[in-house]
Amino acid sequence: MTTPIRALILGSGYAGEGHTLALRRAGVDVVAMAGRTASAVEAAAQRLQIPRAGTDYRQMLAELRPEIVAVGTPGGAHLEQCLAAIDAGCHVLCDKPLATTAADARQIYAAARAKGVKTAYAASYRYQPQALVARQLVRGGAIGPVWEVECVSHYNWPRLMPFGWPHRLDQGGGRLNNNFTHKLSIVQHVVGGEILAAMGETRNDLKRVPIGERIHDFRDYNRRAFHADEAAQREWAEVDSDWSYTVLVRIGERAAGPEDAVSATFRHSALPFGKNKDYIAFYGAEGVLHIDGAYAQGALYLHTGGDTWDELPVPDRIYAALPPEPDHSQRNWDQLAREFVADVRGEGDAGYQTFRDGWIYQEVIDIARSGQGWAEVAAEIG
Repeated sequence: MTTPIRALILGSGYAGEGHTLALRRAGVDVVAMAGRTASAVEAAAQRLQIPRAGTDYRQMLAELRPEIVAVGTPGGAHLEQCLAAIDAGCHVLCDKPLATTAADARQIYAAARAKGVKTAYAASYRYQPQALVARQLVRGGAIGPVWEVECVSHYNWPRLMPFGWPHRLDQGGGRLNNNFTHKLSIVQHVVGGEILAAMGETRNDLKRVPIGERIHDFRDYNRRAFHADEAAQREWAEVDSDWSYTVLVRIGERAAGPEDAVSATFRHSALPFGKNKDYIAFYGAEGVLHIDGAYAQGALYLHTGGDTWDELPVPDRIYAALPPEPDHSQRNWDQLAREFVADVRGEGDAGYQTFRDGWIYQEVIDIARSGQGWAEVAAEIG
């Protein structure tokens, strides 16, 4: 009989719920949930039928000694929580960003490596079915050697969302931490290779937002956006997080020269409308692969000559290999949890992302925010 694996969930909002469902579907017994606000975590635990809920996660770590800790809190809490879980000898799944700075992410990764625990980093949209088809086509030579990749999106987030962690860099806010990470994961998974160098710039287009009641679930930031007349009656807070970015990344093999690397461009704005659809496009020597949707959620097209674009279906075998979940965010969490838990059980590593990836991605983010121009991205901590 397989020994039961137990998990403690940190965070009672959107990611905490997603991690709970994903780990359960992977055969894990979710025994407790901890959150910052007693009423919110108790309500979430009751809804999700988790037997224990509270605000003191360190006490739960000591008393329950779970095999897995899933961190679904805002990024500003990740350093302390991940280090505590690692120190307790737990395997750790953490949502993006791994930390708010590259230095903190490096510390988390180094601690996990020294302790010998397994880690999973949830920039999980690489599991989108369309992205998996793109990976197979690109790796199979359908467009020849890849030269360039473009990721373009315009989200039109409400300008009058209530103030909270998305507006604060020290709490893991900003679009680089919470949007760019998914896109970089998709691109790297499709084209392969290491992240070699990066440059970029960001903009803070919000400046100030109205203050409302504390939000416990990420989905409620949209739902509770103020009307202009309501916002005018509120106190306002300063925003310091990035709401648009342009990032250039070179992806390839370290032994090769920069001319052999794939040039990837990531352009995002969270506030204005865009006339055209969001998309990801892979440009090769022999063709182009285009996917509608910022996270590769839309139609997939192949162009290999002439004026035609052939729409490609997602093969049934792709869907059959993924968890049977209709919501794409939850399905992607489910697949990551499936691979992570299988590795924890000793059944093999399917190549899921780890804290090493989370650290490297944060290095890229720090470079982009600095505006310093091209900079090499570290390969390992030594």
